[in-house]
Amino acid sequence: MITTIPRAGPRRGPDGDAGTVMQAIDDVADELNDGVQERDGAATFSHEAWRRCADVGLFRLTVPVELGGLGLGPEEAVTVMEHFGRACTDAGLVFAVNSIIWTGVMPLVWFGDADQVERYLGPMCDGELIVGHAMTEPESGSDAFALQTVARRVGDGYELTGQKMLISNAPIADLFLVYARTDPSGGPFGISVFLVERSAPGLRIGPALSTMGLRTATLGSLELDRCHVPGTHLLGGVGGGMALFSKAMVWERGCLLAAGLGVMERQLERGVRRAQQRRQFGRPIGSNQAIAHRLADMRVRVDASRLLVARWAQVQASGRDAAVEASIAKLFVSESLIQSSTSSFEIFGGYGYLSENDVERELRDAFASRIYGGTSEMQRNIIARHLGLS
Repeated sequence: MITTIPRAGPRRGPDGDAGTVMQAIDDVADELNDGVQERDGAATFSHEAWRRCADVGLFRLTVPVELGGLGLGPEEAVTVMEHFGRACTDAGLVFAVNSIIWTGVMPLVWFGDADQVERYLGPMCDGELIVGHAMTEPESGSDAFALQTVARRVGDGYELTGQKMLISNAPIADLFLVYARTDPSGGPFGISVFLVERSAPGLRIGPALSTMGLRTATLGSLELDRCHVPGTHLLGGVGGGMALFSKAMVWERGCLLAAGLGVMERQLERGVRRAQQRRQFGRPIGSNQAIAHRLADMRVRVDASRLLVARWAQVQASGRDAAVEASIAKLFVSESLIQSSTSSFEIFGGYGYLSENDVERELRDAFASRIYGGTSEMQRNIIARHLGLS
């Protein structure tokens, strides 16, 4: 008998049903997973899978009901994302979906004015408009606010000049949230965010970059050469970049890594099944302590990760500052995902090395989790500052 790993069940939000979304994900899972190996090999983004994610309501999860969303809170959101990560084997798609929700859709909800919300939110939620979060630059990665892109006021608008790199969704995005310095002497508080459409004059989009993992998500660069942006496309006011970025990262760290928890659950159940069914030297390989202990450690990581993600969601839902809880969850779950992916690879041995199996792709995909949303080292810095350390 194969052990079933317990996981979070459906929860009902104040204005929406997480269980309904989870059932809808199950209904389209075969479509989302169909051809994932081929898409990974060709580094191809699936617009059809993207639209199916919109159909089940993923882009509307935490959007208020009055704006056409489901109105779910953080506790319901992480439950859905855990289920999404478990059901969908296309980790690039899972990453891209989370990227647009937490760094595109919700910043517009939190900081957008009525005209911006009316123009962009509906198409985002319907999957018709893809957003890129353009923060990272050649000289500002972990030092996120050391930006060199500048925004100069010109008439009733702005001219943006600079470069952005490693931007998720860049090759396919219709709209970018571009961070630029509006006050050279203002430090982090001198940074503003602009809604830059793909057709904006002076914006050049580089080709898709080849990556180790998450190959079904696209990554690229931007060059802004006196790119003109109307003043009405300033998001969150002058100097509002730090507030927008900080809030988006807290949500992304909590919810995106909940999807990683779902991946670990899938790996664990598959590993247990393998250990029970695969026989060597006349007995199941799970009877060997080396295999059994790997699986036991995987179970511990799953349970500990779920508790940390749930704690972030509870603190976030209470209205308190949940930044450190987000960093702790992000650090632990991302490192655990790599460890569990490695254990899964070892349990499957030579079969895990074959590209026809999910195992090797999951291992490649896992390493990005130490980088996106802030590196593991940056999460440790945040936690250390919370402890009163410089």
